Amino acid sequence: MEEILATIAIALAATIFIVLSFSIYLTIRIFTGKSIRNKAYSPVHATVFDLLFHSQELYDYQTELARKKPTFRFLSPGQSEIFTADARNVEHILKTRFDNYSKGHSSRENLADLLGHGIFAVDGDKWRQQRKLASFEFSTRILRDFSCSVFRTNACKLVGFVSEFALSGKSFDAQDMLMRYTLESIFKVGFGVELIFKDFNRTDINDRIKAEKPD
Repeated sequence: MEEILATIAIALAATIFIVLSFSIYLTIRIFTGKSIRNKAYSPVHATVFDLLFHSQELYDYQTELARKKPTFRFLSPGQSEIFTADARNVEHILKTRFDNYSKGHSSRENLADLLGHGIFAVDGDKWRQQRKLASFEFSTRILRDFSCSVFRTNACKLVGFVSEFALSGKSFDAQDMLMRYTLESIFKVGFGVELIFKDFNRTDINDRIKAEKPD
């Protein structure tokens, strides 16, 4: 009985593997053929298996693909996606024909838990309404004034720290200090959080960031 069950399991696994392999082969063949016959059809340059293989350097891998071909097609089970780094295509999608490129039901569902019904997860009239509301708070003038105020405040703090080191005659890593105050300014502008570096040891920055994370 056990031998029969084992044989059935092996046969079933082999069948699934063959069907899956054939489906993948057929999908790649179809989309690759389309890109060869029609130059306007984005060429296939990657599959989900390529991304898994390059998972440790995923962004470097995608950047290298984009250098070779600014617009290419990515194949995954059941769907085909287009990646583009071409400035003309980006302008076409985000500006010229923005209404033609909705996020779609699947994307909205996947983003709902993280972004709810915010501007980054909705389409159409809801997106326009939220964009109009956000434009009052995120105008160039308001962002500039707030950013300048934050950077000016942190610049004064930085001057105070440098003065203390100068009076004490102690040495310090100027580049590290500048990087930390830049990061603190960015956190304040982007997230409304002050990191407040009290000292300049290497673990201080990690401790501060961990302290800001919710439990």
